[in-house]
Amino acid sequence: MSAIAWIALGSVAAWVWLLLGQGFFWRTDQRLPRRADPASWPSVAVVVPARNEAEVLPLSLPSLLAQDYPGPVDIFLVDDGSEDGTGDLARALSVRYGGPPVTVASPGAPEPGWTGKLWALRHGIGLARARGEGEGPGGPEYLLLTDADIAHEPDSLRELVAAATANRLDLVSQMARLRVATAWERLVVPAFVYFFATLYPFRRVNTAGARTAAAAGGCVLLRTEMADRARVPEAIRQAVIDDVSLARAVQRAGGRIWLGLADRADSVRPYPRLADLWRMVARTAYAQLWHNPLLLAGTVAGLGVVYLAPPAALGAGLFMGDAAAGVLGAVAWAVMTGTYIPMLRYYRQSLWQALLLPLTASLYLCMTVDSAVRHYRGRGASWKGRTYPRPEVAPDR
Repeated sequence: MSAIAWIALGSVAAWVWLLLGQGFFWRTDQRLPRRADPASWPSVAVVVPARNEAEVLPLSLPSLLAQDYPGPVDIFLVDDGSEDGTGDLARALSVRYGGPPVTVASPGAPEPGWTGKLWALRHGIGLARARGEGEGPGGPEYLLLTDADIAHEPDSLRELVAAATANRLDLVSQMARLRVATAWERLVVPAFVYFFATLYPFRRVNTAGARTAAAAGGCVLLRTEMADRARVPEAIRQAVIDDVSLARAVQRAGGRIWLGLADRADSVRPYPRLADLWRMVARTAYAQLWHNPLLLAGTVAGLGVVYLAPPAALGAGLFMGDAAAGVLGAVAWAVMTGTYIPMLRYYRQSLWQALLLPLTASLYLCMTVDSAVRHYRGRGASWKGRTYPRPEVAPDR
């Protein structure tokens, strides 16, 4: 066989293993587990870290104010040094829509060793505990940590708490459905969740005793007692990939975690241009590889063999007469396409887009390399005017 046929054979082997041996990552059936109303609804503090979110806050904050949760709820929006009037807008929205009490506070610039989001969460959790101690012993029983761009259906919080209490879960996290309105969003966004599930198969995360731990930072319900035991957020204060670090901290502390796709939470943040999506991915891609150049090289090679080799081998078969390469390339591409279809269905996209997964993977490969280049140029995890250097001790790891 030719060299490209051997590479295509490796791709087929990789896809057979991914299809059957990677926790059925491609399935989209991990939704909230069974729910049952508790005898009494626990108190919940909703903590929303926000930095320059005036564009999306009118779409997200009213959804929290409209929750039909039967128990006590307090909302704490932490304005993380915004320059667009986020805090004032949050106060105005709380007056306009009513609902649970909203506390808007600003903790000032993050102290050294903290990322901005975790610094804001620390301040919001502290306010929630102080409020709870003033109203009764123990503070809130649960914390809903949700991003400022996440809009919740009216029963979202009730369903999250019912799932957590019925299944004795310490952390329940949902991957919010991201926006797919523009052509670039349709090409890149479903693959973002698909690749995340490849790295952290939801079924494995949700299996008791499994070593795989992950969460989706946009929507996390966390039991306050477990937050104390896991020393959250102090234990992960330097984490750039804070959601995965949070899940690992809870798992190490003996907590039970669950991760799935959301039906009641949607991200309203727009990514209309490729440049917007590029920055979103490049911000954390190299941190995901622990800033390790050997892992970067292996990732680039792996992406090439798994996602790019199949169409190249098929092309060799069609235009160069390499029958073995063509057949193997077609088989690998067919399996790849089949694994992507469930995610496209979840995002209500045309299924023919599954054929474009090699193109999307090539974009992610370039984003990952660019993430490493940014890191070595001192612009690493840059987001909304802040750049976080590589921590001396990497909590993500």
